Amino acid sequence: MPIDSIRQWCRQALAISRQPKAGIPQAPMPMIVGSPRSGTTLLRLMLDAHPALAIPPETGFLAMPLPGAEIKDCRAWFAHAITHFPPNATGWEDFGIDSNVFERAVMELEPFNFAEGFRLFYRMYAARFGKQRWGDKTPLYCLHMPALQKLLPEAHFIHIIRDGRGSAASLRKQWFSPGESMAVQAQFWRTNVFTAREAGALRLRYLEVRYEDLITNTEVELRRLCDFI
Repeated sequence: MPIDSIRQWCRQALAISRQPKAGIPQAPMPMIVGSPRSGTTLLRLMLDAHPALAIPPETGFLAMPLPGAEIKDCRAWFAHAITHFPPNATGWEDFGIDSNVFERAVMELEPFNFAEGFRLFYRMYAARFGKQRWGDKTPLYCLHMPALQKLLPEAHFIHIIRDGRGSAASLRKQWFSPGESMAVQAQFWRTNVFTAREAGALRLRYLEVRYEDLITNTEVELRRLCDFI
């Protein structure tokens, strides 16, 4: 990207952090969850293709423990935690946002709290593509849905479910697999799916989609999902 374009984007990103947000309702935020290798990436790319919606690669940091009053400078802690997550394998470069620009934007964000800090990240990611809406795709957020709904009330959970046999066959040889044993695979799938469903039963903003239906009846399923968000 030419240096002039980078500077222009940085100015726009910092302007985003200063936009007044108090009292403005948050647009629904689709959050794609599900047991790994169930089609979450496919669905992310489908929704991300919409001209108004941007969904980044997996984040993970929404589920990290947040500090309380023991942290004196919450802004500095937050900016460092986000841009260095996870500590042993930082994935920040996947988002294409300059860490220094993000940190500066956090410092200038008013008002600041953790929810607004996370929203700032998503706004800045969406701004890279000239989009006004954003979402998330992190499969194992299916284990944290009540906490995430509390943190970001605008979250609309889309739980994609794939036949457990297909999910296991795709997952068992991956580096992030819980193990090659089909018994282990079955328990992993069951825990993820049942936990999400139990949480979904308590949340009004929850929708299930079958991977197989998304493949065979794509337009109908995507229209249903777009109506939901």
